[in-house]
Amino acid sequence: MTAPTPPPALRRTAIASLVGTAIEWYDFFIYGTASVLVFAPQFFPGASDLAGTLAAFSTLAVGFLARPLGGALMGHFGDRVGRKSMLVLSLLLMGTATFAIGLLPTYAQIGAWAPILLVLLRFLQGFGVGGEWGGAVLLAVENAPPGKRGFYGSFPQMGVPAGVILSNVVFLIILGTAGKQAFTEWAWRLPFLFSIVLVIAGLLVRSKIGETPEFTKVRSAGVQRSPLASVIRKHPKQILLAGGTFLANNAIGYVMIVYMLSYGTKTLKLTQNTMLTLVLIASGVWLVTLPLFSALSDRVGRRKVFTAGGLVLLVWSIPFFLLLDTVSTPLMVISVVVTALGLSATYGPQAALFAELFDADVRYSGASLGYQLGAIFGGGFAPFIAAWLQGATGSSVWVGVYLTVLAVISLVCISLLREPARQAVEAVPQPA
Repeated sequence: MTAPTPPPALRRTAIASLVGTAIEWYDFFIYGTASVLVFAPQFFPGASDLAGTLAAFSTLAVGFLARPLGGALMGHFGDRVGRKSMLVLSLLLMGTATFAIGLLPTYAQIGAWAPILLVLLRFLQGFGVGGEWGGAVLLAVENAPPGKRGFYGSFPQMGVPAGVILSNVVFLIILGTAGKQAFTEWAWRLPFLFSIVLVIAGLLVRSKIGETPEFTKVRSAGVQRSPLASVIRKHPKQILLAGGTFLANNAIGYVMIVYMLSYGTKTLKLTQNTMLTLVLIASGVWLVTLPLFSALSDRVGRRKVFTAGGLVLLVWSIPFFLLLDTVSTPLMVISVVVTALGLSATYGPQAALFAELFDADVRYSGASLGYQLGAIFGGGFAPFIAAWLQGATGSSVWVGVYLTVLAVISLVCISLLREPARQAVEAVPQPA
C-alpha cells in the first residue's frame, strides 16, 4: 500500500487540479460562447442565420475531433513519463491556441484564411484539452486517501462548471461595458486575450505539485513500453462502455451551455444577457452539487449515483425544452436547475469510476480514451445536431428526443460496466 499523501499536500493537489481544469475549460468554453454570439458574422459572412450557426458549430465540433487524439497521445506519455509533464503541456497548448484566436483576423480582413485558421486553432484547443482531463483526474484520485477517491475526484470535475461560470461572467462584463456593437466588432477578442493571464497562473500552480504516488510506484517497477496499445488490446470493453456512459452527460451539458444560447436568442428572441444568466445559474448549481454527489458515491457506489442522475437526464430532456419554450423566467430556471442536478450526479462520480477501471500503468491512456470517445460522439456534435433538428422540424421536442435516446444509451452502458470494488486504486482487480 502506498503511504497516504499528507493533508497539506493533498489540499494543494486538489486545488491544483481544480484551478488547472477550470482554466483549460474556460479556454474551451469561451470558444463555444463566441461561436454562438460572434463567429458566424465574423468568419462566415453572407450565410443565412441557420447556415452561419451551423458553420460556427461545425468549427466547435473540430475541437472534439481532436480530443481523442490528444487524449491518446498524452495518455500514452502520461503513463510513460508522468502525469505532471502532460498537464503542463496541455495547459500550454490550450493557452497558446486560445490567445491566438483573440488575435485572429476576420473574414473581411483575410478572406477564406480566417475560417481555416480558426479551425486549426480550435483543433489545437481540442488536442490540449484531450490530454488535460485524464491527467487532472489522476492527479486527484491517485493522491486521495482510501474511501475518498470519489470526493477528491470531484475537484477536477468542478473545473467544468467553474470554467463555464468564469467564461460567461467575462462575456457578461464585456457585453455590459462595451455594448453589443463594440462587442461584435472587436471586444469579443478580450476573453481570449485574457486567457494568457489565467494560463500563467495555472502554470505557477502546477509547477508546485509533484508526481502522484501511484505513478512513482509504476516508474520504479518499470513503465509499459506502449501503454496505449496495451490498454486498447486488454481493455477494449471498458474503454467503449466508459465512453458510452459519458454520451448523455456531455451532449446535454453542451446543449445547455452552448446551444441554449443560440436557441434562446435566435428562436425564443430572448436577450443574450438573459441566456448567459441562465447558464450561470445552472453552472452554479452544477458546481455546488458535484462534490456532494461525488462524496455520496464513496458511500453507496459510483454506479448507483450515476444511474440516478442518468434517470433524471432521461425523463427531463423533453421537459427541459418545453419549459424553456414558455419564456417564463421561473420555469426556465427550473428547467436548467433540474438538468444541472442530473449532470452533477452523472459527472461527479465519473473521475473515480474511470480511474478504477484501469491498472496504474495504463490508467492515463484508458481513462482518457473512454472520456474523449464519449465527448466526441456526445458533446462534439450535439449543438450542431440540435440546431439542425430545430431548423428542420421547427420544434424543440425533437432535440429533446435526441437527448433522450443518448440518455438511454448511457444508462445501458453503465448497467453493463462492472463497478470495481471500492478499495485502493492500485489493488483493483481487472477483468480479463
